[in-house]
Amino acid sequence: MKKQGFGIYFVVILLLLGLAIAVSLQGKYPSSYTISDLAQSLEIGEIKEMAIYPDEQGVTGSVVVGFTTGGRTEFFVTNVQEAETMAREAGVEVYVNSIPQENWFLTYVVPGLVVLVICVFFFVMLNNAQGGGGGGKMANFGKSRAQLVADSKITFKDVAGLQEEKEDLEEIVEFLKEPGKFTKVGARIPKGILLEGHPGTGKTLLAKAIAGEAKVPFFSISGSDFVEMFVGVGASRVRDLFTEAKKNSPCIVFIDEIDAVARKRGTGMGGGHDEREQTLNQLLVEMDGFGVNEGIIVLAATNRVDILDPAILRPGRFDRKIAVSPPDVGGREDILKVHAKNKPLAEDVDLKQIAQKTAGFTGADLENLLNESAIKAARSGREYIVDEDIKKSFIKVGIGAEKKSRLVSEKEKKITAYHEAGHAILFHVLPDVGPVYMVSIIPTGVGAGGYTMPLPEKDEMYLTKSKMMQDIMVSLGGRIAEEIIFDDVTTGASSDIKRATNTARRMVTRYGMSEKIGAINYETDDGEVFIGRDLAQTKNFSEVKSGEIDAEVKRIIDECYAKAKETILQYEKELHACAELLLEKERITKEEFEGLFETDAEE
Repeated sequence: MKKQGFGIYFVVILLLLGLAIAVSLQGKYPSSYTISDLAQSLEIGEIKEMAIYPDEQGVTGSVVVGFTTGGRTEFFVTNVQEAETMAREAGVEVYVNSIPQENWFLTYVVPGLVVLVICVFFFVMLNNAQGGGGGGKMANFGKSRAQLVADSKITFKDVAGLQEEKEDLEEIVEFLKEPGKFTKVGARIPKGILLEGHPGTGKTLLAKAIAGEAKVPFFSISGSDFVEMFVGVGASRVRDLFTEAKKNSPCIVFIDEIDAVARKRGTGMGGGHDEREQTLNQLLVEMDGFGVNEGIIVLAATNRVDILDPAILRPGRFDRKIAVSPPDVGGREDILKVHAKNKPLAEDVDLKQIAQKTAGFTGADLENLLNESAIKAARSGREYIVDEDIKKSFIKVGIGAEKKSRLVSEKEKKITAYHEAGHAILFHVLPDVGPVYMVSIIPTGVGAGGYTMPLPEKDEMYLTKSKMMQDIMVSLGGRIAEEIIFDDVTTGASSDIKRATNTARRMVTRYGMSEKIGAINYETDDGEVFIGRDLAQTKNFSEVKSGEIDAEVKRIIDECYAKAKETILQYEKELHACAELLLEKERITKEEFEGLFETDAEE
C-alpha cells in the first residue's frame, strides 16, 4: 500500500518535471516558414518589417518576420544575407541586431528551482499521509486523543460552594503526594472516582483542581472521543490512553461525559458487537482486569449515572461516587464572590441577597448571571455593575429577554394582566409557595405574554404533598382569573396546565401521594427507549390501572382548581387592583405588589 502510493506521487513528479522543461524551452525552436515563403510574402506585400539576428560568421542566423495584418509573426533560420537583400529590394524596413546571449539563470536555474519546490511539496504531503512514516494514517485512529496537562493552575481555592466534595477529594490529593503513608497500613487508594450531578455544578472544575493540588500529570478526554465509526478504534484508544498514563504515573485520567461510552451493555440496536460496547469492555479491563495500573486514578463525570453499566460502577473500578449537588445559599454566596473578583461592583450590590434570590442556581448559572450583568453595565457605558443590572439579568436568565417592542392589543394586555395577577395572588396567600419577586405583562423571548417570578425564601431538600398541591393551584391561577373576569379562557394557560398535570401525575405514580392508588411506583421509565432497552414494552401495569391513575390525576387537578378559584374570589378586590397597576406600569416589584394587600388591611 505504501509503495503503491509512493509510485503515484513519483509519476506525478515526473509529469510536472517534463512540463517545467517544456515551458522553459518554449520559443527556442523555429517554425516551418522558409526563404521561399518569404519571397512569396514579399511579392504580395504581406511583410511589414523584418528583424535579423546573424550568427558570429554573419552568414546564417535567425529571422523574425512581422506581417501587416493580424499581428502575425514568423521565426525561422536561413541565410540572413539573402533574406536581407530580398527585403531591402522589396522596400521592407530591416533591423539587424546582435544575437542575445542566453541567460543561463533563467534557462537552467529557475526551472530547476521550480522542480525542487514541487518535489519538496509532494514529499511533505506523502510524509503526512503516512503519519510521519509510522505505519500509515490509519494507524493514528487508534491513538488516544487525551490532552496532557502537566501543570494545572486551578486549585481547590478556585472551587467555591463545594466544601464537602472537596473534603472527599483531598484524600486523593494526599495519596498522590504521599502514597507510602497509605500503603504502610495496607490501604488501597480508590482506582476510580465518579462525579455525578446536574450540569453546571462544577464536576470538571473539581477534576482540574485535584490535578492542580496534587501537581501530577492530568490526562483529559471526553467519552465521545473514544468512539468512531470504525470497529475497534475505541478499544485501541483506551489501551493507548492507559499506556501513556503508565509512563507518567502517578497521574490522573479524567473522562468527561463518560455516559457516552459506558452505557449499559445489551441495550443498543447493534447487539453486543457494536463499537461502543467493545470500547466499554476494554475500559473495564484497563480499570480493574488482569492489567495492573498502579498510580493511575480515573476520574469521571456524568449527569446520567442511571444509564451507566453496573460493571463499571462496582468497587475496584469506581470505588467512590461523589454527588456534586447545586450549592446552598452559603455556597452560592461563595461562588458569587469568586466570579465577582474581576468585576467592579457598585455599593448597592449585595451578594448575600443575590444568593438568597437564586435558589436552585448552579455555579454555571451564577457565573452566567454576573456575566450578563457585566454586559449590561458595559452597554450602558458604565465601568461598574449596579443592582439594576443584576435584577434585569436575573429576569433574562430565569425567564427570558423581555420584548418591549412587540405590539400587543389592549384586550390581550388586559387578559395578560388578570392572568398574571391570578398567579401572583396565589403565590402571596398560599403558605408554602412564593413570595412574589416580580410581576410583568411585558412579553418575553420564550413566547409568554408576561410572567410572575416567585422568590423562594429557603432551599428545600424535600417536597411535601401540600407544597405540590399548592404548586398546582398556582399554575391554575391564571386560567381561573381569566374565567372569573372574562367568562372565557385563552390558550395562554397551556404551559401552566401542562406543568400542573405533570406535577399531579408524579404525585400519583412516583411519590405515592394518592390514597386510592397507594404507595406504589407506577412511573414509566422514560429512559428505556433512550438507551434502547425493551422498545416494545414500556408499561409495568395494566390498562385498568392506567385508567385509575388518569382518574386520580384528574381528581387532584379538579380539587386544586376548586380551591384556587375559591381563594382568588376571596381576594377579587386585590385581583382588580393588581391588574390595574400592571396595565399602568407593565411591571411591578415585590414591594409594590405587597403594598396592595397592606392598603386593604389598613382600610
